Order: sequence, then C-alpha cells, then structure tokens
Amino acid sequence: MMREILSDLVAEQQQLDQFLQTLRDRQWATPTPAHGWTIQDTVSHLAFTEAFAAEVLAEGEARMKAEHVTDLDEWTEIGVAQGRGRRHQEIIEWWRFGRADVVDALSRMPGTARVPWIHGDMSARSFANIRLMETWAHGLDVKSAILGRMSPLDELPEDDEEYEDPLADTTRLRHIASLGQRALPFAFEQAGEEFPEQGIRVEVMGPLYAAWRFGPEDTDQVIKGMAGDWCRVVVQRQSADETGLKAVGEFAETALLIARAY
Repeated sequence: MMREILSDLVAEQQQLDQFLQTLRDRQWATPTPAHGWTIQDTVSHLAFTEAFAAEVLAEGEARMKAEHVTDLDEWTEIGVAQGRGRRHQEIIEWWRFGRADVVDALSRMPGTARVPWIHGDMSARSFANIRLMETWAHGLDVKSAILGRMSPLDELPEDDEEYEDPLADTTRLRHIASLGQRALPFAFEQAGEEFPEQGIRVEVMGPLYAAWRFGPEDTDQVIKGMAGDWCRVVVQRQSADETGLKAVGEFAETALLIARAY
C-alpha cells in the first residue's frame, strides 16, 4: 500500500514540475488564487514544507519540537519569504531535493509507522497522502493562475486532438477523495458542528467512470457527485455551489458547506 501512494505522490509532483518547466520567467510573478501569493511564492512554500518534512522524518519528534510552530500562517510565510528573490530554477531544485528525501524516507517505513507533524502525529501512509494533497492543491493554484480556470475543460479544443489539459483529473484523486471523507469529523469540529453518529458517506465518480465509495454503508447521510468536484471542495479551492455535488440528508448538506481536509 505504501508503494501505491508513494508512486502516485511522485507522479503528482512530476506532473507539476513539468508544468513549471513550460513557464516563462515573467510568469513566475503571476498572482495565484491564494491571496498575496505568486507562482514563485507557491512553489517556495512547497519546497520549504518538503525540506522540513524530510528533516522531521530523519530526526523525529525532536525536530518537530525545535521548530516550535505556534502560528501556522506565520510559519508558512517563512518559507514564502525564503523563496523571494531567488532564481526560479533554484527554487525548483530546492523542492526536488526536499521531496526526494521525503519519498526516500517514507519508502523505508511501514505504512503504520507514526510520523510527528504540526497538528499531531499520523501514520506514514497518511503523511504521504497529505503530501500528495498539498502538491495537488497548490498545483491547482499554479495552473489556474496561468490557465484562468480551476477545473478541467468540458471539451478539448477541436483543433488540437493531442492537447492534454493540465487540470485534467487523474486516478490519483482517489487518495484525496478518501482523505476528505475521513477528515469530516475534523471539519465538523472546526466549524463547531456536531458530527452525526451514523457518519457520512461519500460516493463519487472518478476518471474513467471509476466508482469510489468512502464511509459507512448504513448511513442515510450521503454526498454524491464527481470526484474532482469533491476534492476541490475539501482542499477549499471551490465552494460546493460551484460544483455538481449533491447531498442527501441534513448532515450531508452541512458537510458540503464546511468540508475541509486540513
């Protein structure tokens, strides 16, 4: 199972890396949907976070405590500031080295091993899932800054049959869709809402008409729709009313309003 999630993590990172290689120098200063962040800021954040994650995996709880993260927003801005004024290729290399170290460390760990992190420890498999989610979410910001949209095209251009939409959904979204469902109790807690005892089920369709179902089978609270829509909602890149997601049940309706994976 670790091999699968790590393979998908690497694939997601490489896809974003390849997109970055197509950008002109001036495009790195393009504002993204993340308020106040340019593309350069976004990639700097990814690089800073991966480098820190690699250190935590190597040194454990001691490194996590030494960082003393008390305000996540302030800590995040440290990484962004470190990237400003640096050459674009240097930032990409910073990111590459960090993410390679993370994947290498995780590949030598069982999926059940515990990893300390900012909001508490988690399994190595969940940690890999979080890294994939963050890569994909920030990749959406970068790509939408250039393409002017957050979702894939409904139809590919007729004059270019070989066109590959950079925002096209992939089967890697299964990890993020599952994470979003598992994070619903957290989302309810953060919103000050009571999570239903029967739980909430998510039934979505992924690429190639794959049917993905997460959560208890005996609940009457269900969210249905496309996997790409659900994933964009849980990483807070789109609101549910901008998608075709549907809710069955009062708690499921609330979930669509407050869902978040972090």
